[in-house]
Amino acid sequence: MQEPLVFYTNPLSRSSIVHWMLEEVGAPYSMEIIEFGDAMKSPEYLAINPMGKVPALRHGDVVVTEAAAICAYLADAFPEAGLAPPPAERGDYYRWLFFSAGPVEMAASLKSTGFQPSPEQQVALGYGCYEHVIEALVSAVKGKRYIAGDNFSAADVYVGSHLRWGMNFGSLERRPEFETYCEGLAQRPAQQKVMAFIQQAMAEKEGAAN
Repeated sequence: MQEPLVFYTNPLSRSSIVHWMLEEVGAPYSMEIIEFGDAMKSPEYLAINPMGKVPALRHGDVVVTEAAAICAYLADAFPEAGLAPPPAERGDYYRWLFFSAGPVEMAASLKSTGFQPSPEQQVALGYGCYEHVIEALVSAVKGKRYIAGDNFSAADVYVGSHLRWGMNFGSLERRPEFETYCEGLAQRPAQQKVMAFIQQAMAEKEGAAN
């Protein structure tokens, strides 16, 4: 009997990354929506994620947090979905999945706060500078339908979500290469289903506020 999948989320957060991944996997799952504020800091939820944030995933007795880790876990837990390349072909898959979770996340976050690291600080921070990170990511998606070979993978879920989110909220600059790559991924039925869910949640929130 398949172990149950429980997805802890808030639709108005970057949990949409994991939501998209779950839809691509195609396995049944239940969703627990956690409201921002006290609910995320409750003892019950802190037992799931001590950071008190979403997303989180429980698969039977296994708990995984952090969107990139959840994407990688699901790809391995459900190999029949074909969301990870064969082990011998995972160089680009791991590289760009964790490049986006590490250097891209840090560079975009610091830039959005107005922090500009000095050359000495760039060495200490490890990612270098925002401009170098962006150019590396441009080179990764330029002229490609998928980021890690000829087939769609969990890396596309994570990188594509990160780019869409960053461009929409201004933490990442709009580049033609990014937009073309994201437009291709936006045609996937799983992503369209998740986007419709988010739009409905936003409409309900606006209705409740009026």
